[in-house]
Amino acid sequence: MAHHLPTRREVLQSGSVAVAVAVANMSLPDFVFPGEQENEEHVPFMNVEPVKPNRLDWSALHEWITPQDQVFNVEHYGVPEIDANHFRLEVTGLVDRPQSFTLEELQRLPKQNRLMTLECSGNGASPRFINAIYNSKWTGTPLAPILRQCGVQPGAKEIVFICLDQGKETLRKKTLAEESVEEVAVEVPFGRSMSVDDALSLNLLLAYERNGVPLETRNGAPLRLIVPGWYGIANVKWLTRVEVRGTRYMGRFMARDYVTVRGEKRGDEIVYAQTSVNRMNLKSIIARVTRRPTEDGMIPTKAYGAVWSDGTDVQKIEVQVDNGPWQASILDQEPRNKFCWTFFSCDLGTLSPGQHTVVSRAIDVNGRVQPSAKDDEIALKKTYWEAYQQWPREIELEA
Repeated sequence: MAHHLPTRREVLQSGSVAVAVAVANMSLPDFVFPGEQENEEHVPFMNVEPVKPNRLDWSALHEWITPQDQVFNVEHYGVPEIDANHFRLEVTGLVDRPQSFTLEELQRLPKQNRLMTLECSGNGASPRFINAIYNSKWTGTPLAPILRQCGVQPGAKEIVFICLDQGKETLRKKTLAEESVEEVAVEVPFGRSMSVDDALSLNLLLAYERNGVPLETRNGAPLRLIVPGWYGIANVKWLTRVEVRGTRYMGRFMARDYVTVRGEKRGDEIVYAQTSVNRMNLKSIIARVTRRPTEDGMIPTKAYGAVWSDGTDVQKIEVQVDNGPWQASILDQEPRNKFCWTFFSCDLGTLSPGQHTVVSRAIDVNGRVQPSAKDDEIALKKTYWEAYQQWPREIELEA
């Protein structure tokens, strides 16, 4: 069930001290959506799944930085048991000077913060999974100076990030003598990779704090990688080894899973291509809709939402009601950060009582438009990942 955010008027009418205190502690939506007025009432979305633990509650969104109890986590080989006192990060492979660091040694290195919205690449793939996203301030030490200090060798092509969680993978092996194929099970650690150029230029962070406190185990403690503008899968948790390689890394979560299969029309033919998930796509969503008291049988209505990208500037947000004309929204001027979501609002005018559909679309400075589910780049996508299509919201207004 969606949460109802009480207005100040409702607090006064209720006479409830407990409710008043609760609203005060929420910092009220005025901070998030400056255009919201005291007499606006939240309109619940129809057919919305109950919010699960450790997931963002869009309808109750009231903080630019997401509280820990709404932060999602995904594990692929389970959560490893880690003794932080014996933890070490290795930097190895094609480097002139391999190094190893304890957590305390990393914490003594130059400290930096990264503000970033982190989204699961499958977020938005279904009505049951639209809130695996959160905004944070990460604290740690930058990776690039460490790589330069270690001396990346000329033949290096990729940087591989190896983690402490591991599991069994079944591979096929061809037996040459009998010309047959058999399955082989091997224990492998979770890993992801990127090019040397990306690793040195993207301001990667070896993070050990979120919002000023040590990471929780489920979110990657004692150390995780932060990759601004890339999907959550690239922001690997429980990082233990940074390996510089001269060949492509083809682990499961680079080459076989978290791979987007998308069709492209070429004349009368559809050709499918596979790409590994990395940079985040332009995306927006209506977080909530509000109404004011009915006037002459019509209902003044507003929409509020969020937009984010891989760091590419957003030019504008448009909102549509019931397949009508697209209407301009107002992007909040603050808080703002290149790799964080930005909040927006749109006055929808007066709507009639009954059911309505409200949807947003983002347009960036390069003219890229967030697609609908019917557009080819979404409709011809055969996999779960990169679900950045427009997300219609259904509401019902009572007179």
